[in-house]
Amino acid sequence: MTTASEPKPHDPFAALRIKEFSFFICARFFLTLGIQMQSVIVGWQIYSLTKNVLDLGYIGLTEALPFIAVSFFSGHVADLISRKKIILVGTSFLVLSTATLCWLSTDVSGIIHRFGTTPIFFLIAATGIIRAFVGPAFPSFMSQLIPRSHYTNAATWNSTVWHTGFIAGNGLGGLLCMLGMPLAYGIDSCIIFSSMAFVTFIAAKPIPVKEKIESLTESLSVGLNFVFKNKIILGALSLDLFAVLFGGAVAMLPAFVDKILHVGPTQFGLLRAAPATGAVITAIILAYRPQKKNAGRNLLIAIAGFGLSMILFAISENYYLSLFLLALSGAFDNVSVVVRHTILQLLTPDNMRGRVSAVNSIFIGSSNEIGGFESGLTARMMGLVPSVVFGGAMTLIIVAITAKVSPAIRKLNLKSIE
Repeated sequence: MTTASEPKPHDPFAALRIKEFSFFICARFFLTLGIQMQSVIVGWQIYSLTKNVLDLGYIGLTEALPFIAVSFFSGHVADLISRKKIILVGTSFLVLSTATLCWLSTDVSGIIHRFGTTPIFFLIAATGIIRAFVGPAFPSFMSQLIPRSHYTNAATWNSTVWHTGFIAGNGLGGLLCMLGMPLAYGIDSCIIFSSMAFVTFIAAKPIPVKEKIESLTESLSVGLNFVFKNKIILGALSLDLFAVLFGGAVAMLPAFVDKILHVGPTQFGLLRAAPATGAVITAIILAYRPQKKNAGRNLLIAIAGFGLSMILFAISENYYLSLFLLALSGAFDNVSVVVRHTILQLLTPDNMRGRVSAVNSIFIGSSNEIGGFESGLTARMMGLVPSVVFGGAMTLIIVAITAKVSPAIRKLNLKSIE
């Protein structure tokens, strides 16, 4: 029993005890599950049709370009319109686009037989636009469901649920590829619809009041200036941006499965899920042992570990070793995810969360897709294995440069900004 003078023991489940936050992470789980399933199915379908590693890179680029084009505007919208409404409308369009992929893949439509992969890429671009609106709304909405004292704990569980959905989505997506594209996409659309159902159980929250009325241009510039003038936020985002940009080996997995590891779609799904498996294990550890006092140092070590894991994965020809190395990369990556999300939650004013989340989405969300394109392009130019080794080496170099030139990141202590 603690006395009044003793600090309260750390509660690893503090955020989960809030009912609306529990509904929120259920919605986040099913949305992540559905999006990752779609990513696996689309990747397998396109590579099966073309056998071209560069097309795997084009998948990411096709989604990233429209995502970036509308992200600043979508962040502005998330600070003006009910975030719950944005999430519901956005997920309804995701259901529609996935259902359309289901129809396109049927023999009845005959469209893919006539036009090849072009209609699929068109829908991938549409998905990028939809995700640009949903992306800023989710973290902005989450911050309205929990007290400030629970931000670190909520970021940890949010990351855990995201990675769990990633694991299940990749594994299930790989399994469903064996059943045919139409059935795979049909199940996927139902899962995304489940996300909408959980959001309806959460009450709409008022939009935080702005200090003054701003034009669209002023609103966007305020969000950008806030990020670029805050050295801690900018440093954390930049570090993750380049690590993800050059560490996009996962986008090349269909080619590794085909040319290096010589396994099938089930193993492909497990390989896709491996990074998230490692991330979930790490997230559970972080829930009990939050990264606060030496957060900056641990951030740099973790991203360096991620880069090294990518290099070792590239030269591995053993399926089980590759599976382990991908899981290890996810474990390292999740330390970065939790620290970055906590920084954003703690340092961002309520009335700017949409715009700052949009900048974060551009830095991190689009860098996954652009990183996939970079991997596809370098794989075409250098060869499959050298391209991933190059990406891992660049990650290590970026960590070394950041540690040298950014003492604010190296000495970051989350306890001091709580």
